[in-house]
Amino acid sequence: MIDDHPMIIEGYKNTLLGENQKEYQIKIDIASNCDDAYDRIVKSAEGTAYDMLFVDIKLPPSEDGRITSGEDLAKHAKELLPKAKIIILTMHREDHRIHNILKNINPAGFLIKSDLTSSELLLAFNNIVKGKAYYSATVNDHFRKMMTNKFSLDEKNLKILYHLSRGVKTKNLPNYVSLSLSAIEKRKNQIKEMFSIAKADDQKLLEEARKRGFI
Repeated sequence: MIDDHPMIIEGYKNTLLGENQKEYQIKIDIASNCDDAYDRIVKSAEGTAYDMLFVDIKLPPSEDGRITSGEDLAKHAKELLPKAKIIILTMHREDHRIHNILKNINPAGFLIKSDLTSSELLLAFNNIVKGKAYYSATVNDHFRKMMTNKFSLDEKNLKILYHLSRGVKTKNLPNYVSLSLSAIEKRKNQIKEMFSIAKADDQKLLEEARKRGFI
């Protein structure tokens, strides 16, 4: 279990051990930052591999700066422990973040903390142990919104929308997206055409993107 908040870890532990200690033999290791978590993952890959990893997204980065978040950590875990079930737990509920995590990690479980109760954590655990994926309500809502769209946007287009929604000016977007300003303007116009609002301003673009579940 990887989270930098001890009380959250204790809550997870008490929930799983209290209900499942008779049915499963559960042993839990804990890490609170990317360095400690990575070291434990490496050691388990060389010995007894973890069956399951609970990973928070927002974590203190590694000292060398190579692992900056739980998302980075989960990618390493997938390489080192290919049979382990990865469960993402996060406060982030933005569609852009959910989309990227699903695309880049494809976790066995994806739980938004604001959705989470002890009973849902148990339900997720038992489903994942049996080989079934489990996503909490906010993640499932993201799927529903994305499925209603007749098209999808690539990662760079999603980043453009995401940073615009945070208040970043178009002229400053090259600092956040690895594209030139002219390429960004072209992509914005293409997105507007896809949304059938070709002559709309950025505010209208963001309103439409929110309706469609892209931000």
